[in-house]
Amino acid sequence: MLPLSRLATALLLSATSLLSATAMAEEARYNQVALRAEVNQEIAHDLMHVTLYSEAQDSDPAALAAQISKTLNAGIAQARLVKGVSVASGSRNSYPVYDDKGQKITAWRERAELRLESADFSALSKLTGEMLQTLKMGGMNFSIASDTRKTHEDALLKDAVAAFKARAQLATEALGGSGYKLVSLSLNSGGFQPPIMRMEAMKGAAMMDASATPDIEAGTSQVSINADGVIEVQMP
Repeated sequence: MLPLSRLATALLLSATSLLSATAMAEEARYNQVALRAEVNQEIAHDLMHVTLYSEAQDSDPAALAAQISKTLNAGIAQARLVKGVSVASGSRNSYPVYDDKGQKITAWRERAELRLESADFSALSKLTGEMLQTLKMGGMNFSIASDTRKTHEDALLKDAVAAFKARAQLATEALGGSGYKLVSLSLNSGGFQPPIMRMEAMKGAAMMDASATPDIEAGTSQVSINADGVIEVQMP
């Protein structure tokens, strides 16, 4: 066991070291300023999405399922013939239909979707008009392709850094500093939204036929890069 005097000395040194470390930590945060800069750009949608569906009712659920499957398979085969258009199965569900008293099942109703996607708006519009002879329109929307979004985000990244540096310089001058050090910086993308339903396009698509298709206005979405960081202003 340490003598009382040596123990007191050790405690005093530990306390002094702790206070010194605390003081250094507080000094490190001195004159620090948190800043944000944001740059953005409107990007034209370059992907078109169409949802078509088949819906029917029958007292025999097996016959109903076979009917829906036959219609969907024909639609898939038709879509695969069009270059540049991808097709995938969407949701499919069935539910019972009850009598007026809600006690006895009188029939079954089933709905199944096909989802089409393409960067060729003209080709997909024409195909949609043809497929509406056997299927119904569920919806139409537009989005930015992943590669397109990445290309624009990479271009905006340099602009975001430049905007942050300009703001950091303004903050430094406002505080009367002689310069600044960059403590931290994070870059994050934002502004990109999932495909948004465009009711105008949907109404137009509902009137499509094989001989005449309406002009498509895909619209835009905003892509942005946020630069969040902390600087330490150096005072003269």
